Amino acid sequence: MARVVHPIEKQSYEILRARVDTLGLPPWTRAVVERVIHASADTSYLGDLVCAEADLEAAVAALRGGAPVVADSAMTAAGITALEVVCRVADPQAAALTRVLGLTRSAAGIRVAGSQLGPGAVWVIGTAPTALTELIARGPAPALVIGLPVGFVGAVEAKQALRDSGLPAVTNSSEKGGAAVAAAALNALLYGDPLEEPDQKEPPQAPGRTPHGHGLAVSRRRDSAGPGDTPGTPERRDSAGPGDIPGTPDGPPPPQSGAPPARPSDLLAGAPPARPSDLLADAPPARPSDLLADAPPPRRPIREAGR
Repeated sequence: MARVVHPIEKQSYEILRARVDTLGLPPWTRAVVERVIHASADTSYLGDLVCAEADLEAAVAALRGGAPVVADSAMTAAGITALEVVCRVADPQAAALTRVLGLTRSAAGIRVAGSQLGPGAVWVIGTAPTALTELIARGPAPALVIGLPVGFVGAVEAKQALRDSGLPAVTNSSEKGGAAVAAAALNALLYGDPLEEPDQKEPPQAPGRTPHGHGLAVSRRRDSAGPGDTPGTPERRDSAGPGDIPGTPDGPPPPQSGAPPARPSDLLAGAPPARPSDLLADAPPARPSDLLADAPPPRRPIREAGR
């Protein structure tokens, strides 16, 4: 479905491309880098982000297939508006882990989410370096880790550990980052290039996932091609936003001729209640012993050094 790009966003991208040259980047890497710069107004991310095009292509396919998205904090989750996000930072089990083990609340939330979800999720870490460290040590195998926590304490080290782990990832080398940047990286994989003409044929949507809303996207950049990088432009998926054209499946129907504009209460009166998440419906509750167990030794890298 078509996503209506606001003129301000379009103008912002035109200014961005006049200031930095991203034309030589692979398509999804370019989408991530530009979304990060767009979200932060910081053009130095062009040389700071680190990612591999093959990892991004695989993550796009996973998202289109309905892979769950997990965030480390409510701030990070708030920036992802096109789909439902799992965030366990406020879970009572996370509070218990914080009291018993002394984990940060974000790290405890990641441990709880990891006990509930299997492999193949996309993890978005933008707030706490400790959450990224916890995910690397204990988390299930991810489809992608967006590791862009900000901070003077532990952020650089956690992001270096992510690069050393061999996990498919988007990260950066410096202390900067943050929830808005991490959310932007994820949204880049949902929306692609906002200045690109939408495809005539829409890709199928995953069951139970109807994209909506605007978002930002962010990623990192590889200065040289790495193992597994492949050229080519994968199919993009555009998502509907709040400015959907009236009459489209995700927008309100146009008013009849001569009829007064519909009131918000009229539009919402017949709406069914929101469906509960089906991501975790069948997941058994985590056993306390699983959450409190000592962390296993870090996993060995699954790819060669240099990623």
